[in-house]
Amino acid sequence: MNEQVLMVPTGGARGELQTTIFKPDGAGPFPVLVMNHGKDAGDPHLQKRDRFLHLSREFVKRGYAVVVPMRRGFAGSSGSYWDYGCNMSGNGQLQANDLQATIDFLQGQPWAESSRIVVAGQSYGGLATLALGTRKVPGVRGLINFSGGLRADGGDCQWQAALVQAFSDYGARSSYPTLWFYGENDSYFNPELATRLLNAYTRNGGNAQMVAYGRFKNDAHGMVGSRDGVKVWWPETERFLRKIGMPTDTVVAITEEPAMARTDFAALTDIEAVPFLRDRGRVAYRDYLGRSGPKAFAISPSGAWSWAEEGDDPVERVLAACQKNSREPCRLYAVDDNVVWSDGPGIPQSPNLATAAPGSTRSVGGTESINPQQSR
Repeated sequence: MNEQVLMVPTGGARGELQTTIFKPDGAGPFPVLVMNHGKDAGDPHLQKRDRFLHLSREFVKRGYAVVVPMRRGFAGSSGSYWDYGCNMSGNGQLQANDLQATIDFLQGQPWAESSRIVVAGQSYGGLATLALGTRKVPGVRGLINFSGGLRADGGDCQWQAALVQAFSDYGARSSYPTLWFYGENDSYFNPELATRLLNAYTRNGGNAQMVAYGRFKNDAHGMVGSRDGVKVWWPETERFLRKIGMPTDTVVAITEEPAMARTDFAALTDIEAVPFLRDRGRVAYRDYLGRSGPKAFAISPSGAWSWAEEGDDPVERVLAACQKNSREPCRLYAVDDNVVWSDGPGIPQSPNLATAAPGSTRSVGGTESINPQQSR
């Protein structure tokens, strides 16, 4: 998908945004989707660069350039993250400043069709997207909100009431059509809160269509980052794009990585057959069996192991996590529900381990648990 990583200026002395760009072959100009990330727990500078590969692929197939900026203080962007505490309306507007800077940058790019832009975001990025909707931004035709909001645990912040007030404020000041996705088992924003947000937004004049799509795997909050989420969000997104005059026909053929061949080494559920594992590793493999795809499990002769699920590329992440704890090369044992291990030579490796996007990963040297594109 012609992936590039650029540093986009934010204007003045405010710094630069580490920005991933996908686009079709050719010079363009291409219609643009700007996709915005959430906030993981912990130091934002340690958050991985988001790529939204599954969503990006669907838009590039339809001739779009997809632009994924990391906002100030996140990943490789300059500056430091800060917020206004419990002022959710202000928090969204603060993040929207970086979205505005990204769109300003696009106005000067010959490959970007600056009169046809859609802005979308997940979690904290969804809040920032709706905040941007209160501004008159040339070229923007519509907004897509995937589980948008911001949760503030601890302290005395009544964050749900503050979030409802922010959505009320945004709805009163926005004229853009918006499409919203919230799932039944969203661990951050449950259906009751999502309905309150919708009512607050539309009661004050906001134009919003809610898609309440029910349960999605273990947590609907990460739906847009999942391979299996495409069948949930694309049908309604296609209708929305048509309404706002954006293209929806497939015009680019994208070749996906071929699936790894299943081997006859052992049955997937034969835990005792997995080489090199000690007791903790076998418990981890049993846990892996109960997870939904996409997923992968890696092992090494030194006894290291790791499994990963969801996100952009579990194979990349699982090999990287396993290798951190192994003196010997790690290899894939299982991918999804297939054993891919063989006793012969050959070590499946990923060409771009350093840029893998977050999902959920477990490794023998410790436990890392990051859900795709979630806010705090």
